[in-house]
Amino acid sequence: MAKLLIVEDDESVRTLAARALERDGHDVTVATDGSQGLDTIRQACGGYDLVVSDIRMPEMDGIEMATAAAREFPTLRIMLMTGYADQRERAEELNGIILDVVQKPFTLAEIRARVGKALSCFA
Repeated sequence: MAKLLIVEDDESVRTLAARALERDGHDVTVATDGSQGLDTIRQACGGYDLVVSDIRMPEMDGIEMATAAAREFPTLRIMLMTGYADQRERAEELNGIILDVVQKPFTLAEIRARVGKALSCFA
């Protein structure tokens, strides 16, 4: 269906999200932090249908990654995830860059639905 990149430093969350989205038929690539995520986006020349990234990560956070990726690939669609209210507020400054912010913890059904909704907006 869609080519997705999951950027998440927590292995259990990364694996959970990737498996749930793979079961929906998506081609899922994973990255462990924002720096690796940005490198992966660059290697694919921005060729993802959707990037789903945690905000709070070591080395480079999701907001820095989203800003840099959007600067290089303005049509790239990005959704962020966070369990922290202050990080959610920071993400609000990225209107026009990100599509949505998913609150963690989320259920499998919720991440599938939010990704499906984000993808359907551009179908």
